[in-house]
Amino acid sequence: MADFYGIAGAALILFGWAVELLQIIRRKKSQVPLSFALLSGAGSALLTWHAIVLNDMAFIVLNACATFAALINIAFNLMQKGK
Repeated sequence: MADFYGIAGAALILFGWAVELLQIIRRKKSQVPLSFALLSGAGSALLTWHAIVLNDMAFIVLNACATFAALINIAFNLMQKGK
């Protein structure tokens, strides 16, 4: 039963991130500061590794997606700075 709550919680968080990422992609602009995106990306990548070591699928998926979201924010931040 604990797995159900973990997966349900991760799914709700991922849905929220998906909505935000779609807005970022549509606007072609990130409102997340680059420094936050870099720290968040590094932290979530480390947490992904930690979850892999623990073999906790809910946290592997959640933190891998958080790393991906941070990378999207970093990419759009860098594109904005290049303009």
